[in-house]
Parts: sequence; structure tokens; C-alpha cells
Amino acid sequence: MAAPLKRRIGLGLLTAYGVGVMVGAGIYVLVGAVAGDAGVWAPVAFLLAGLIAAPTALSYAEFSTRLPEAAGEAAYVGTGLNSQSVALLVGLAVVVAGTVSAGAVLRGGVGYLTAVTEIDPVWAMIGIGGALTLVAIVGVLESLALAAVFTVVELAGLALVVWAGLGADPSPDWVAPAPPVWTGIGLGGVLAFFAFIGFEDIVNMAEEVEAPERTLPRAILISLVVTSVLYALVAWAAVRAVPLAELGQSESPLALVWQHGRGSGAGFLSAIAVFAALNGILAQIVMATRVLYGLGGRNPALALFHTAHPRFGTPVLASLLVGAAVIFCALYVPVETLAETTSSILLAVFALVNGALIVQKRRAPEARFRIPMAVPVLGLVLSLAALSVAVRGIL
Repeated sequence: MAAPLKRRIGLGLLTAYGVGVMVGAGIYVLVGAVAGDAGVWAPVAFLLAGLIAAPTALSYAEFSTRLPEAAGEAAYVGTGLNSQSVALLVGLAVVVAGTVSAGAVLRGGVGYLTAVTEIDPVWAMIGIGGALTLVAIVGVLESLALAAVFTVVELAGLALVVWAGLGADPSPDWVAPAPPVWTGIGLGGVLAFFAFIGFEDIVNMAEEVEAPERTLPRAILISLVVTSVLYALVAWAAVRAVPLAELGQSESPLALVWQHGRGSGAGFLSAIAVFAALNGILAQIVMATRVLYGLGGRNPALALFHTAHPRFGTPVLASLLVGAAVIFCALYVPVETLAETTSSILLAVFALVNGALIVQKRRAPEARFRIPMAVPVLGLVLSLAALSVAVRGIL
């Protein structure tokens, strides 16, 4: 019998994990790209992305009390739609999305690192990716404790960005804004959605969380509210302080906000952004390996991944595979392509999870944490609408 995962995580660490992976997954890297699509209306694009995510987050919260398993979305879809083949596809899609997401953040984080050092970016990606994979192998408590430290550092950095941006002289684009173009705001919202990736990762820690039926829904909802407010404030500060053309072309957009707001170098902010990237990478590696572990318990073809190290209590083989794939993505695929791909995959998964919950609620209405039927219906509609926009943007 395979060694089980160890239950060592409480609400505080789990919430810090959720906030950390969401903040690390995009805001330091993507605010410029979102502004390129939505202009000064980028804060609206981030709020739109949060609204798209909210009903699905509530659906995940209910499902997490029904099926507190490491396989997460795969378990939800497999049970709700009564199809293990679809469950396998969903699980593998989540692994791919997490891996691609971590690759995007690794590439973006190294962009900040090279702004303050002369390190070779290729070796930086290999070294950072390898080191974080080793941390993930050593233990989940150690991984999430380190992630919590990273989260505190990156939140402090974002608070400084908001302070600097709101104290800067307004840019010409802010003083005389162009009328909103809803197509651009919609595309920006889909891209900004990448920055909300993380709440769904929380459910994949279910087999390592104390009292998962109570802890998981709380962590999901707290994480989403905190990050939604934070993102809107950061985007507001950025488009207020920096001309859009300059902001959209920058590889370190928040450092640029600091320079415009305070008139000094932002090397320390680039260093904070590196911590944010480390957090996002580590959290996605941990998540993707847990999904592989859960899939291994459901599918004989993947059974080799359903093993945990007897001492560390972590899925070592899955961690090595995911870590290598993250480094490959970071080395060879552009950030925006990685972000768009991740968003599209997860929007499709979100649609399936919402559909599965609709079926499951009709079949078995009782659950420890329940939401109205209208919520997964709205989540399904919003996910499909956002997916159609994302696919059109990619094509």
C-alpha cells in the first residue's frame, strides 16, 4: 500500500498558500500586458477577472467539502459527470496548466532578477527551478512555510507599489483617458484571470489539511477576496503613474511604477518581485504534483505517481517530473503564450467543474457547505464566455 500524505496544514498556512500562489502567478508580471489590452481601464479588467472567478471559487468550496481529495477537479468531474475518462483528462489538464503557469512565472521572475544582477537567465531558470523542486520534495509543511514567508514579502512590495503609484504625478493617459473599449477590457480580463489562478490549487492540498471540510472553503473565499482588492489597487496605481505605451512594453512594470512615483531606482522592488515569482513557482509545483498523486490513485496507468516518500511524506517522482517540465516551459515558451494557454485550459476545467456540481447538487443536495444552484450555473456561463474570448484572442 502506498504511503499516505501527511496532514500538517491549518487555515493560516493554507490561506497564505492561496494568496501567495495567486499574487505570485501574475500581478508582478502581467499588469503591463493587461494595460496593453485594457488601457487605463486595467483595474476594471482585474475586477472583471475576479467576478469571473468568484462563482467558480464558490463551486470549488462546496465540492471541497463533498470530496476532500488530492485529485481535486478530477475527482469532482469524475463523480459529478460519472466519467472517469473525463476525470483523467481534467486532471492531466490541471497538471499541464500548473506546470505552464509555473514556467510563465519562472520566466517572468528571472526577468526581474536580471534587472538587478548580471546572472545568465538560462542558468537562473535552471537553478531556481531545480532548487524549488527540491524544497517541494523535502516536505509540504516546509514548502508552505517558505511560501508564507514569500507571501509576506511580496504583499509588502505590492503595498509599496500602490503607495508610489498613487503619489505620482498622473500620466497623460490618466488625465485624458480614452473611452472604454469593451473588447479590450474583455481581453484584458481574460489575461488578468491568469493572476487569479491559485484558489483552485487549494483543494488539491485536501489530503494534507487538518479538518478539510471546514478549512478548505474558508481558505478559498478569503484568498479570493484579498487578492481581488489588491489587484485592483495595484492596477489603478500602475495606469495612473505610467504612460500606457511604456507600461505595456516593460518586462518589470511594477518597478517602473516605483521609478515614476518615487524618482529613484527600484532594485529592491525587483528583488521582491523575484520572491513573488518563487512563491508562485513553488505553489504550482506543489499543486501539480498532488494532482498527479491523486490521479495515480484513480488510474492504474499513473499508479507509479501515487507514492509518497516514507520520510518526507511527499510525492517525489511526481515532483521531479513537474519540476523538469516547469524549467522546460520557462526556457522555451514566451510569458504571454504561457499565460494565455494556462487561462484557456483552466477556464475549460472551471466550466466542467461547475457543470459537474450542477449535476451533483441535483443528485445529492446535502453538503456541509452549500451554495445556491444559481452560483454554479453562473460560473458555467461566465467560464464559457471567458473561454470563447480567450480562444478568439489566441487565434
